[in-house]
Amino acid sequence: MKIDIYTHWWPKKAARALLEKAKAGSDATSVKYLQRRESRTAVNDLDLRFRFMDRHPEVLHVLTISNPPVEVFVGPRDAAEISAMANDELAELVVNYPNRFVGAVAILPMNDMDLALKECDRAIKDLGLKGVRLYSTVMGEALDSPRLRPLYAKMVEYDLPIWLHPTEPASLSVGQETLLGWEYETSKAMLALASSWVFEEFPTLKVITHHLGSMIPFFEQRIRWLAPNRKTHANLRRFYNDTALYGSTPALMCGYAFFGADHILFGTDMPLGSMYIKNSAGFMEWTLRAVEGMDIPRAEKEKIYLENAVELLNLAV
Repeated sequence: MKIDIYTHWWPKKAARALLEKAKAGSDATSVKYLQRRESRTAVNDLDLRFRFMDRHPEVLHVLTISNPPVEVFVGPRDAAEISAMANDELAELVVNYPNRFVGAVAILPMNDMDLALKECDRAIKDLGLKGVRLYSTVMGEALDSPRLRPLYAKMVEYDLPIWLHPTEPASLSVGQETLLGWEYETSKAMLALASSWVFEEFPTLKVITHHLGSMIPFFEQRIRWLAPNRKTHANLRRFYNDTALYGSTPALMCGYAFFGADHILFGTDMPLGSMYIKNSAGFMEWTLRAVEGMDIPRAEKEKIYLENAVELLNLAV
């Protein structure tokens, strides 16, 4: 068995509700962006997803919702309603297909902290979701904003992780900003957490990054010498990180050298690669080959594939 810690899904009902609300109040560019997201059937067509999953039945998925943040398009009440709608659908998928999905990650209406905390409690206590997703900035604020302190405290209390996902570039383009801008956004968010009060106040806070910590492992010596304080470099090693590097074994080894096997989790970005590669499971197959190509002990590969996720998410498998 393997667990893919970072797969994507966009619940249809919630996506349509967000699009309708956006049409009523957002600019045309935002509406077109949401329409483009909704058209990606591999992210919201269950039959198509299962066809891809059948190629690797040993891999169970953790479902996460990627971009966009609902709070960017609608006000707090609508964001709370749409977040709850999405979380309900995620929980239903996990319950209905336990041999496919091992867990799911809640989204929260981050334009109102009281509503966000309320939905966090409901999603974890009532729905059984395994953590929350947080973007690299929240309503324009960095992740070391004091406004986020109650959420960090709650996740430490639950002993469940935060999935960190880069924000969509402000221009909503899908070109060069998406290619490298997201990696910068993730790295910047990691530095904000590692160099601030967050890990000092919440040393057991668990954060999972996408794309193996983005730029951090490659620039670790630069960070060591140029970081604003000595704790930054050590705190960066606290992050947990997925293997979604689209098939690069050398890049995986770079991340392994910095984070170690205990802080790496198998993750693929699936099914996004499947949308562009006909008759292929896309990033899933590439990532499996890349992990198998790592020059590390088999026992450490098993940690990456399964054991770390089981421990981090408190799973009974």
